[in-house]
Amino acid sequence: MNYDALLWLSFGGPEGPDDVMPFLENVTRGRGVPPERLAEVAEHYHHFGGVSPINQLNRDAIAAVERELAAQGIELPVYFGNRNWHPMVEDTVERMAEDGVKRALVFATSAYGGYSACRQYDEDILRARAAVGRKAPQLVKLRQFFDHPLFVEAVADAVRAAYEQVGDPEARLVFTAHSVPTAADAASGPPEEGGNRYSRQVAEASRLVAERVGAETYDVVWQSRSGPPQVPWLEPDIVDHIEALHGKGVRSVVCCPIGFVSDHLEVIWDLDNEAADKAAELGMRFARSATPNADPRFAQLVVELIREQTENAPVRKLSTLVTGGDTANGAPCATRCCEPLKRPAAAPAGNA
Repeated sequence: MNYDALLWLSFGGPEGPDDVMPFLENVTRGRGVPPERLAEVAEHYHHFGGVSPINQLNRDAIAAVERELAAQGIELPVYFGNRNWHPMVEDTVERMAEDGVKRALVFATSAYGGYSACRQYDEDILRARAAVGRKAPQLVKLRQFFDHPLFVEAVADAVRAAYEQVGDPEARLVFTAHSVPTAADAASGPPEEGGNRYSRQVAEASRLVAERVGAETYDVVWQSRSGPPQVPWLEPDIVDHIEALHGKGVRSVVCCPIGFVSDHLEVIWDLDNEAADKAAELGMRFARSATPNADPRFAQLVVELIREQTENAPVRKLSTLVTGGDTANGAPCATRCCEPLKRPAAAPAGNA
């Protein structure tokens, strides 16, 4: 099937101090988050000069994909749009329409299922098309890729490098991903299609990477929890887990942020600051592996996903779990999958 362009769709992040509060207000619109909580999260951004790395990381990844497309002889312009900060996806889709794009693929910067990781990007697409109106191009989102061999291999090599950095072959391998409310995780895949469930996909990706690096024991934990304390979220938290490992006599930790494709603010704040500081406080060695978007295989992965749609190329997967949203290859999302929860107002995720 013919496509005119690729839309690179991401979360967005502030690129200066004056952007921070408007950005956080966009993230939390309609959720009733109190101003004092926004101010608290804003300090994480101001710690880094009010700039989230995510937009530049996306631009770098887009440039790598453009080079890979050219190397493979594929003429497909790439456009960049965000959910929460400029360039906003509505503006980008408007520009695509003005450029004459009629049908485009969409790469969302998340490997997994779940509401925030998958379905909310579908909602972004619908909202952008509605804002543009009848001239809006058709937009087809590429599938989830948590078990794609190029993703797994890139992450595994980064873990190997982290082991070299920490200097302890016996270091405990700990995988981490963004926590979500347990009810949201349950809603991300019905029991009969449990492969769509976010936590199960994270666990499977972790297993695949651990297998490749030869780690017989490892842990899957969570980070970046927000929201009222009475709402159960996926646990344990990475900082709490480091304390627990110390109590068991573990001397070194290799932390792999398998839930993230780039080193954006939650990675560098929650892991490079809070988790690393806790390990140092306890006298433990700590190394965090790199995320994959700077690895050349990440651009190759994106182009493979494109070829699945444009050329009916084989779907490469390392697990038997269902990959939601892959309508072109026989795995559509389940009915009522990943529906948003009606829950008390939560603090902003801040994942930019």
